[in-house]
Amino acid sequence: MTARIRFIFIAALLGIITLFVLPVQALLLKLRSPLARKLPMVWHGLALRLIGMRVKVRGAPVSDRPLMIIANHTSWTDIPVLGSLVEVCFIAKQEVDEMPGAGLLARMQRTVFVKREEKRAVGKQVDAITERLVNGDAMVLFGEGSTGNGSHVGPFKSSLLGAAQYAVASGAVDKVIIQPVSIAYTGLHGIPLGHVTRARTSWCGIQELTPHAIYILLKSAWDVEVRFGEPMEFTNAANRRKLAVDTRQRVREMFVSSIHKRDNNLVS
Repeated sequence: MTARIRFIFIAALLGIITLFVLPVQALLLKLRSPLARKLPMVWHGLALRLIGMRVKVRGAPVSDRPLMIIANHTSWTDIPVLGSLVEVCFIAKQEVDEMPGAGLLARMQRTVFVKREEKRAVGKQVDAITERLVNGDAMVLFGEGSTGNGSHVGPFKSSLLGAAQYAVASGAVDKVIIQPVSIAYTGLHGIPLGHVTRARTSWCGIQELTPHAIYILLKSAWDVEVRFGEPMEFTNAANRRKLAVDTRQRVREMFVSSIHKRDNNLVS
């Protein structure tokens, strides 16, 4: 099977599965069924199998709630990778909602979209995230606020922890559990990725999604390692900036361990 035929087959099959899943998920959301949290995991798992991504997991997501998972961010593929492992809702930029196809899929997973440049909307966005946390949804936040090049973990934005801070300060919850998570693309067809090949897994916001998705699909057989770190607590006594720094440090340490000791000099 040539790469082109394989791509057409995978894209068509994934499209058929999605067309079946979407109305079912819409109904589950309308009925407020607990299955609405589980069906996306099934879809993400199937998508990864079709794409050819093999996920290795170290550690485990905590069961405590309210929970905010904070991870590094490399590509759109981080979504199915994490989404296949945990019942989660994502926090994403408003631009994602405006992307054809991707926006619809994000809404079906009850993603909270944020407009960071519009201060007037911040209050409503924080309220929405707080409500999800209080209701027991695990919320995923990409700490860097944008995608990196796949070989390093950038600084985490403390402002993104505002929802956790507000949830505690408002008295809605006593604490929010923060769990650091690292996502590292480590191999292709069993061969460890170097700096250049790892960068090709990265999808930055200014790139068009379709060409990058085609590249990922055509290559297939990607190895991804996800590490769940020890949880921390965000309480009234917590310092938001310090927690962002500490979380980033833990994610970075796990990330470095994942991409092989010989590549440590590539990580800043």
